[in-house]
Amino acid sequence: MVCPAMESAAATALRSVLSRVHVAAERSGRSSEQVRIVAVSKTKSVSVIHQAYEAGHRVFGENYVQELVEKCPQLPADIKWHFIGNLQSNKVKALLSGVPNLDMVETVDDEKIANHLNRAVANFGRKPLKVFVQVNTSGEESKYGVEPSGCVELAKHVKFGCPNLIFSGLMTIGMLDYSSTPENFNTLRRCRNEVCEALGIPEEQCELSMGMSADFEQAIEMGSTNVRIGSTIFGPREYPEKDKDSEPKT
Repeated sequence: MVCPAMESAAATALRSVLSRVHVAAERSGRSSEQVRIVAVSKTKSVSVIHQAYEAGHRVFGENYVQELVEKCPQLPADIKWHFIGNLQSNKVKALLSGVPNLDMVETVDDEKIANHLNRAVANFGRKPLKVFVQVNTSGEESKYGVEPSGCVELAKHVKFGCPNLIFSGLMTIGMLDYSSTPENFNTLRRCRNEVCEALGIPEEQCELSMGMSADFEQAIEMGSTNVRIGSTIFGPREYPEKDKDSEPKT
């Protein structure tokens, strides 16, 4: 059980993030309503997530299927869950069956996982699922994501070959220290230009999910419409000691 002081700290931190997003959005010439905040709650208890919910937040993200499937039924059904971790094909059924209010999968990085999601959505009789194509903009072998040169073909496959998926945009994770250089974000913007031209869609129909706790303000200033913020809202992650250095600072 998390003490009330810690829970209220999450709500206070959320308000601070909202303020920072508002300022960054204004600097980018947009309204803060045009930027979605995904509160990344991995390793955090249901009670802490509920505190952010009570503060008015509705969009949360998780990295692990089992953790999300366990938390989902304990929390309000109007939460919009984003899956933001690497998704293995053998976990797709568990994710879709266990999370009825799954709003988006942000990490489609090849045709195989797109096809698995497409079939599973149909098999479960769900409405079409929104997805982002994940792009490896940093070129790091440790990062998942399609190479920038392959993002157009994967986006085409999702849009035209997966009728049960809704291509909604592109997603990237920053550099190894999770504090992105502008080049990472510029690469994703160039990918969006190429995808929009190839698909014949306006930029407004291709979101950019870029920016985490260390770099979300810069990301917003460079056009991000979706930022994934965890530790800045919920505090340090509670990993087993051996895992602390292996996870992104969302």
